[in-house]
Amino acid sequence: MKSVERAFSENGLLANAISGFSPRQAQIDMAMEVALAIENKSSLIVEAGTGTGKTFAYLIPALLANKEAAEREESSKKIIVSTGTKNLQEQLFHKDMPLIRKVLATNAQIALLKGRANYLCLYRLEQYQSGGGQLDAQMLSDLVKVKTWANTTLSGDIGELVNVQEGSAIFPYVTSTVDNCLARDCPHVKDCYLIKAREKAIDADLVVVNHHLFFADMALKDTGFGELIPKADVVIFDEAHQISDIASEYFGEAFSTRQLLDLCSDVLQVYRTSLTDVKQLGRAAEKLMKTAQEFRLLFPYDPERGNWRERHRQTRIASAFAVMKTDLDFLYQVIKLCVSRNDAIDNCFERAVTLLGKYDLMANLEVTGMSFWYETTRRHVVLHQTPLSVADKFSAYVKASGAGWIFTSATLAVDGTFEHFAKPLGLNQASHLLLDSPFDYQKQSQLVVPRFLPEANHRNRASALAELAIPLIKASGGACFMLFTSYRVMNQVAELLEHRVDNPLLVQGTMAKQTLLSEFIENDKAVLLATASFWEGVDVRGDKLTCVIIDKLPFASPDDPLLQARSEDVKRQGGDPFYHIQLPQAVIALKQGVGRLIRDVRDEGIMVICDDRLVNRPYGEVFLKSLPGMKRSRNLEQAAQFLQTITDDVGEKA
Repeated sequence: MKSVERAFSENGLLANAISGFSPRQAQIDMAMEVALAIENKSSLIVEAGTGTGKTFAYLIPALLANKEAAEREESSKKIIVSTGTKNLQEQLFHKDMPLIRKVLATNAQIALLKGRANYLCLYRLEQYQSGGGQLDAQMLSDLVKVKTWANTTLSGDIGELVNVQEGSAIFPYVTSTVDNCLARDCPHVKDCYLIKAREKAIDADLVVVNHHLFFADMALKDTGFGELIPKADVVIFDEAHQISDIASEYFGEAFSTRQLLDLCSDVLQVYRTSLTDVKQLGRAAEKLMKTAQEFRLLFPYDPERGNWRERHRQTRIASAFAVMKTDLDFLYQVIKLCVSRNDAIDNCFERAVTLLGKYDLMANLEVTGMSFWYETTRRHVVLHQTPLSVADKFSAYVKASGAGWIFTSATLAVDGTFEHFAKPLGLNQASHLLLDSPFDYQKQSQLVVPRFLPEANHRNRASALAELAIPLIKASGGACFMLFTSYRVMNQVAELLEHRVDNPLLVQGTMAKQTLLSEFIENDKAVLLATASFWEGVDVRGDKLTCVIIDKLPFASPDDPLLQARSEDVKRQGGDPFYHIQLPQAVIALKQGVGRLIRDVRDEGIMVICDDRLVNRPYGEVFLKSLPGMKRSRNLEQAAQFLQTITDDVGEKA
């Protein structure tokens, strides 16, 4: 404990290694509590406001505990750090870790581990070398690039492939899934990039994963990887506000037309290359493929989510779903005749068995304690069976692990309490720590709630938002985020602004997220319009971002099937779903959006929330109490003047 306190002191390790470092009491307080949780093998929940320095506050105690255990010649403490996204994983591994290792002079081995879809599968690349007659021109072009890169890569991480678009349709053909991986039966098992990455992670002292990978392992869905996490002595979740929903997803089940189409594609590949004598293989696969594609066509073109129990009551849907079972069973019977002829067809047989089991789960809609819901993408339908609570499973896992568990984020508390976060995960015995941001929000920022805006569903709403934004964009000279709760309103406002402002408009959906951000940072006059994925995990500092406009309070859609199911469950227990579920979720989401504005002690700007409910509904006070202590106003002219002052100051400094 003393070594942790010394590390953060005025003349400590950090001060000696990092130019300009100065001790922050909130950071020290967090580091000491983290060290205590590690020592006592207990659980700790920490909200650390933006600017606290939470990354160092959890990494340094964890690595010091590891180092001291090694010096005492005890077994070193295994540390798992789980982050919200792959981008945060990369930042931790490539930027923060090397610095901290240097500061602590530790030899701790560190590994970065991603999910299997991020690693090249040599077997599947070999299977599709010729394109297999299934690839279009763009996919064939991307396949050539993948093959060229495959000759030189050491890690097999497809993130290295900068000349292939992130969402390229070729990747499912050259990476594996849990379903189609041949595991130890694969002819390339000795050279498998995924196995090498996992072996490195198992041997490492500290492993950086992401939440999806963590829970895939914890739920033992990804066979062969269950040995990593049970060995951990310290488990740290950064961006922990996301984990309740992710945990629910992995403790549930999913059945998708994509799984069916992948199976059919692989069966056809086996038929064309090695089992050409079994013509029924090709016919059965093509029949199921057609049925799965036709099932998707029964849903609207635009992606949506809905209640599967209700949708299944529709005669056309139920009938098509039943045909899918018939065709899947037929394919299963044909594959069964070919079992033992080669490893690839044996794998397809196992997948067919698994998919028949998952189909039956989605057909048994009378099960209680579960939400049955569906979501569609442009090409696929995914059916979900999700438990309404994971509290018992997760808390039992935490208790049985004998590890120290740290849960931290800038947005965990609602109205000063952690109940909304802790209860769904069963973390009733965890310690709590709430640390304010060190930023001077009163001096650095203003919160503006404009008057007289049309209601959220009014036909003039988009027009009013555009009119409101124009003087603010002018005053800030750009450097503005407009964050929306729906694509429809975002696109309407973008269309209106296109003819009213000279600033470049960067609209989500027109290019990749990272490209949009880079364009925004490089162009001082740019205005970025975006939805949910830009409300968190986006870090733009200084005068590059001085104005954030949020269109309305981010309540989840009442039609969301998982929300509906959880709300019914709360009602059955005598609770109020609005105050127990909807309001806390919206508060956390708003805190994330508001957190985009002030990222540094020198940042200044205005936050405009275009929703009167903040000030004229009783629950508005819950939002306001949970937000940073900004100076409040309802006057847009004053806000524009404040922005103009910032813009003028920037011009003078330039």
